[in-house]
Amino acid sequence: MPFLADANLRLDASPIDYIELAFYFVLVLGIGALARRQVSSSLDFLLSGRSLPAWVTGLAFISANLGAVEVMGMSANGVLYGLPTVHYFWIGAIPAMLFLGLVMMPFYYGSKVRSVPEFMRRRFGPTAHLVNGISFAAAQILIAGANLFLLASVVNLLLGWPLWVSIVVAAAIVLGYTALGGLSAAIYNEVLQFFVIVVALLPLTIVGLVKVGGWQGLVDKITHSPGGTEQLHSWPGDNLTGFGNNFLSVLGIVFGLGFVLSFGYWTTNFVEVQRAMASKSMSAARRTPIIGAFPKMLVPFIVIIPGMIAGVVVPEYLQDKGLLLADKPATSGVTANNALLLLMRDLLPNGILGIAIAGLLASFMAGMAANLSSFNTVFTYDIWQTYVKKDKPDGYYLNLGRKTTVVATVLAIGTAFVASQSANILTYLQDLFSFFNAPLFATFILGMFWKRMTAAAGWIGLVAGTASAITIWALSQLDVLSLAGQGTSFVAAGTAFVVDIVVSIGVSLATQPKPDAQLVGLVYSLTPRDALKHDNTGENAGWYRKPGLLAGIVLVLTIALNIIF
Repeated sequence: MPFLADANLRLDASPIDYIELAFYFVLVLGIGALARRQVSSSLDFLLSGRSLPAWVTGLAFISANLGAVEVMGMSANGVLYGLPTVHYFWIGAIPAMLFLGLVMMPFYYGSKVRSVPEFMRRRFGPTAHLVNGISFAAAQILIAGANLFLLASVVNLLLGWPLWVSIVVAAAIVLGYTALGGLSAAIYNEVLQFFVIVVALLPLTIVGLVKVGGWQGLVDKITHSPGGTEQLHSWPGDNLTGFGNNFLSVLGIVFGLGFVLSFGYWTTNFVEVQRAMASKSMSAARRTPIIGAFPKMLVPFIVIIPGMIAGVVVPEYLQDKGLLLADKPATSGVTANNALLLLMRDLLPNGILGIAIAGLLASFMAGMAANLSSFNTVFTYDIWQTYVKKDKPDGYYLNLGRKTTVVATVLAIGTAFVASQSANILTYLQDLFSFFNAPLFATFILGMFWKRMTAAAGWIGLVAGTASAITIWALSQLDVLSLAGQGTSFVAAGTAFVVDIVVSIGVSLATQPKPDAQLVGLVYSLTPRDALKHDNTGENAGWYRKPGLLAGIVLVLTIALNIIF
């Protein structure tokens, strides 16, 4: 794999750009040092002591997801597929975020579990808990590697360092503040990083639109490009799914992405849920994903549109876009993942370039730190404390959490080189989500609403669903199944969900369920409604703090965006 800096793609940064970057890194590490003062227990380090306000956790909730998937992956999709990429936000995120806030968070927060796998242990027992804990930990290391690879790519492009040096240096920076202050450091830095990302990408979008002659100019250029008019309409999205049939494409987007992948990610992925669980009250926990949904609606305009602009103004894409659309290596050595970097290189002046680079680094650091902090909690509480060392003093688990951060970072360095082999990082990550998140969502949703589901079904269904998703992916890699675009992850996720449900029902009917008394607070029909309510007095009072009303506003705005585009 050629280094980007060797392919004549070096960013021409000036001293002012480097000064801006240095200031940003000092600020990030300073936040970690300040957060360390608040850490006196393992709960402080791993869950922020459940003390943060909703606006902080809400912005952190969305910033934790503004990593490789959102920024580089979605801009890459902007080059390759155009506006159909908005489905990852308006169909593939917001409905699930609202469901998490309204339905799932009362169970998570009310039961006082410290992680999603711990909820699995209470509902299904130790085997399902261990399977989920191990699979989640593995997924976080793989995803952290993807964020780290892209973070290192920027350092390589900026400084010309070898990729392996860039990866190690980038990992050391994230390790520094995460190991210092734990989840609080990660969350407060995520709030900072959210604003840095917006300040970085908004000017790039505006300058890019001016360059192409406004929205109409972009429409004209894309119409006459290899991507054609398919890239200008979100529906039916045939080019994204690769199905070549409007009905199947819509079905794949709504069921595969909008239901299975989306709900599997947003409602059961502890990376996101952990931010809401750090809130100071159940009301704040419920509002966290709903508050995050407001900026989530608008993120496509600063990540997808720049990718679309890059596809029609960057010389390398003008030369090789047809090859990239056909999933072939570009003669220039670039990939779709390079879209934002190339656009910055061509459009931004010094001074603004430094801010834009800081925004990219912020996004990858936020994503990787989120992976590390959630990995720490699951490994420390759900694997080590539960199965290895059960009754140690709290200080032991606090120190273990810090040591685990170091180990996780080293492992992420290894998986960064795995991620470097993917031409489209979003495709790589969506495949991972279909393996790990889709079957977990099936197990969760069935177990939460069907009290007859048994402990054996909890882990057998999970393993069967994961195995079926990996099988679909392998068949696609071997060209036994012809699935272009990102259809592989949609089909794999749908298959994993169905297989998990079918196997879980079959196993449940053949095994003994838990008594109803053991399922109170874990199954919807057996949980008193009062236990799912939140306090609406004091700092939780006011119409603008009602989760249901806020969710309704988000839903109406999202439907309007789907109609407009």
